[in-house]
Amino acid sequence: MLQVGLSFSSCPEGTAIDFPSDKSGNQSRCNSVLVNSEEGDMEAPQGTISSPPISVVITSEAETWDIDASSCMGSGQFVDWDKMPELDQETKSHREILSKTTRELKKLAREGYWTTSHSLRAQAYHHIIQHIPCRLVTPDALVYKDVAIRLFGKQNVSSHPLPEFLEGCFMPMYCLTREGTTAVKKILICIGNLFPDITYCPILPAIVTLLLHYNEDEAQCFDNVSHLIACNDSHISYIDQSFLAHKASCMTFGDLANKHCPTAHRLIASASENVSEVYSEWLTWLFGELPFDYAIRILDVYLLEGQKVLYRIALALLRQYKLLVTSRELEVTDIKGDLQAFMQNIREHMTVDKLLERAFGIRLFSRKEIWLLQMANRKALLEKGITMVQRRQSFHLAVDMMKFSSTIVTAQEMRIIWSWIPERFSLFPPVLLFSTSDDGYSLQRFYSCCEGYEPTVLLLKTTREEVCGAFLTSDWNERKRSGGTSSFFGTGECFVFSVRPEMERYEWVFIKKPELTKAVPRSPRQRSSSLSSPTDISSSPNGHVASSNHLSVPVLQRGKVRLSPFLAIRHFLLPSKTASMFMSGTQEGIIIGGGGGQALCIDADLLHGRTEHCETFDNPPLCEENFQVQLLEVWGFQNA
Repeated sequence: MLQVGLSFSSCPEGTAIDFPSDKSGNQSRCNSVLVNSEEGDMEAPQGTISSPPISVVITSEAETWDIDASSCMGSGQFVDWDKMPELDQETKSHREILSKTTRELKKLAREGYWTTSHSLRAQAYHHIIQHIPCRLVTPDALVYKDVAIRLFGKQNVSSHPLPEFLEGCFMPMYCLTREGTTAVKKILICIGNLFPDITYCPILPAIVTLLLHYNEDEAQCFDNVSHLIACNDSHISYIDQSFLAHKASCMTFGDLANKHCPTAHRLIASASENVSEVYSEWLTWLFGELPFDYAIRILDVYLLEGQKVLYRIALALLRQYKLLVTSRELEVTDIKGDLQAFMQNIREHMTVDKLLERAFGIRLFSRKEIWLLQMANRKALLEKGITMVQRRQSFHLAVDMMKFSSTIVTAQEMRIIWSWIPERFSLFPPVLLFSTSDDGYSLQRFYSCCEGYEPTVLLLKTTREEVCGAFLTSDWNERKRSGGTSSFFGTGECFVFSVRPEMERYEWVFIKKPELTKAVPRSPRQRSSSLSSPTDISSSPNGHVASSNHLSVPVLQRGKVRLSPFLAIRHFLLPSKTASMFMSGTQEGIIIGGGGGQALCIDADLLHGRTEHCETFDNPPLCEENFQVQLLEVWGFQNA
């Protein structure tokens, strides 16, 4: 392995950045702009934005490129300025801009302030990235120059393949010249040499390419990318560096899309055999399919806010796509191709300012909650043995259309229900735990068959052929923890749904209305214990809740962990105790959802039931309010 010495430095202050002339030969486009991270003025043009479609190169392990070690000085040297957005000139002082707080810089980036000047964006990028906290030993520009000489020689041309961790990854070129493309490849090869722990990183080529548009040279670009890779900020993550981490982020996006874009998710689930395969392209939508002027605005906010902002923007795109399909009454047959075409033609549907406005209007849960969900998805992938790129992606097709058999729902209906379930569980195929057809109409038999399994899916068909059900996150054995007193248990990932006559899902009310609650502030000690403490729920020490069911308030206590704490009640300050009544079981029957009514209530004979609006799920009646049960099934998750 190549051994190199590491040094630590950033680009010196007072470095000249030369921007080339425009198409008319006018040299006034910020030639020789003085860059100073703390002080100094820059001329900032201002104007409209337009850019041509993006060319994308798909790389493979076998391909190689000629690497030219020679490079000229001056930022913008790798840019085809005929393709870049045209900006008017306007003199501005940037002395105060980059001395602003992070919060103020975020506001400026969201509002598109960097679009006023190419030189301002170049200075802002370097300033922001150099202030990212990194690991102590992080390769810098000097290290890059040393390694590049060792790998490629001083003047000679040699051929080198891209690192294996980029095999099959998308590689957008945006507005770079041929020399710029070669420079991107050189930087990626050096990253492969200096960061041997990276095993899979599809977003990296796009980040390198975008930064090279605004960096002085290859070495500075490498230096900045190294900071993103080596970031050790506990609150912000930038670049996933393994297939496991990347796949977990794709699953997390799928979970968020499931919750925040339910109609789009239902469209994808009905039009695609593999929902997860569609969502695995979410980063390609942002950095690959979108035009340059959209991608660079995304990078503006990404550098300040990390990966969470990418989730927001991709969700906003998904919502706009569904609006387009609905308004034009389009029939979608190739969902992946249709989404790709939508991203590439995004200008016809929304401006980049409108995209960001809608993205930041989405009320996601906290960064911590998203992190917990991503960790849970990683754990599920590890348990499934999915840690490397799978040559066949069939592991996502958990519901086998040929083998699945239910007396209540079809395989296609079950596949849609399975697409609603958190990704870490939907990796696993359904297994029948209880059926009134086989096990009879006995509540005790229901409990004995279902205890020891979590989560579960309950399905029921009424004598009027209506079908509804619930996804329940906790083991029915939890009912015994209250010592005979009726109590609710479960987490905010529970939901209820109807299948026939209409298919619809109703989640915890705080998923749709997160503004009604806020995360509970907790000490570092509590945060540490939360990763190993349970989501178990027992009865309230204060007795019963004032409700029509006289059921006790859900309160968490210590016990074994089986589920992620994501959306556990203890993480939220709830305005109403009745809004967290997920599931309850007694000798008299089972109840799902509470507060003002029950989403589902089934008696001890499993023959009669009632459905009403409830505060927990804010649902309408799931079928006829008073119903008779024709069939009831409970499904678990094989090996979950």
